[in-house]
Amino acid sequence: MKRVLAAGTFDLLHPGHYEYLKFAKSLGDELIVVVARDETVKKIKGRKPIIPEEQRRIMVEALKPVDKAILGSLNNKLEPIVKIKPDIIVLGPDQKTFDEEELKKELEKYNLKPKIVRFNKYINCPFNSSYSIVKEIIKRFCQREIE
Repeated sequence: MKRVLAAGTFDLLHPGHYEYLKFAKSLGDELIVVVARDETVKKIKGRKPIIPEEQRRIMVEALKPVDKAILGSLNNKLEPIVKIKPDIIVLGPDQKTFDEEELKKELEKYNLKPKIVRFNKYINCPFNSSYSIVKEIIKRFCQREIE
């Protein structure tokens, strides 16, 4: 059985999230998704997510391609990977903080050698990011445009 791991914030679900997870599932038999903790998102993006972590985890786990969704670690980003021992890790197009080669080297310290694949496809639709969804909500409900 090939175990695939994907990770992300998944704040406001949109078609890009679904396509990323569908692609990840196509690479193996079981897809486990690590959902970023609220505090981790705050450190990386400079703001807390709109949707609380447990609610995001539940929604991601409800998606058809996903077999299981778990919350990430507050201490070590590699902790869930070490515990799950995936055969394949799929990185999303906006996960630029992960360098594939650096990640491979870090995981080798734990005797892990998963294949690392980057999903580079952006979905062409009006709301293909959480930011674009928030921007539209503000525009509609506050009657002003934001940049």
